[in-house]
Amino acid sequence: MTTKQESEDVRHAWVDDVPVAWIEPAAGSAGATMALWLPHLGGSTRACLPAMRELAGRGMIAVSLDPWRHGRRGDEGAARLTERVLGDFRQQMWPLLGRTTVECVRVLDWAAAELDAGPGAVAGGVSMGGDCAVALAGLDHRVRRAAAVAATADWTRPGMCALDDPARLLPQGHAGRHAQWWFDRLNPLTNIGAYAHGPAIAFECGADDSHVPPQGALRFRETVEHVYPRHAGRIRVTVHPGLGHLDAARDPELTRRCVAWLAQPDGQP
Repeated sequence: MTTKQESEDVRHAWVDDVPVAWIEPAAGSAGATMALWLPHLGGSTRACLPAMRELAGRGMIAVSLDPWRHGRRGDEGAARLTERVLGDFRQQMWPLLGRTTVECVRVLDWAAAELDAGPGAVAGGVSMGGDCAVALAGLDHRVRRAAAVAATADWTRPGMCALDDPARLLPQGHAGRHAQWWFDRLNPLTNIGAYAHGPAIAFECGADDSHVPPQGALRFRETVEHVYPRHAGRIRVTVHPGLGHLDAARDPELTRRCVAWLAQPDGQP
């Protein structure tokens, strides 16, 4: 494994074609829980460093990656990428969500082998990153806890409005077969059976978020608890008054709440 040290605590490596950053806890990585933290649309591992440092401070190996078309894998600026994805949402975003979720499984395999991590894992993220963390909890049963800021479990995002105009509904476009393939297999709300094992999931949502409306998280919790009553209480949805999408995504207190949730022992809701 070839690594590069960016700063005193951050290291980088490539896992296949995925650029990864990680921070080890002060006590070392042997047997520690892996904690993935994933960026928002247009973000990168650099944007994840504050959350990663908090996770490492709680004794976990904090890991992040640059999603497809982001960071070290991007060939355009964040603003242009965001404009293009939101301009053709289903065709552009669904493969991005799906591919990132699957790449997280590969990164967890790598971390378990190369960083001497323990068998369990947790995952969190902001907006797009939170969407992926929730999907990952259904796909990979090593992920026993997930947390998401300003994110959803419904990739169709009914009522999604523009980031810069909460009154302007965004047309979502149409998914081609490739985009639909990712949705059909990984969209949490339409794959409830993937959560039969009962991972603990926390959503921190803005009550005034018209870009990623909190109703997607609320519907997901209601559906999981209806299908699996024994898992009642395993999904927490906190809706914060007065916060829009960017407000919630940028609020460090919401990220701290997610970190605290991820650091809780197994078995606690």
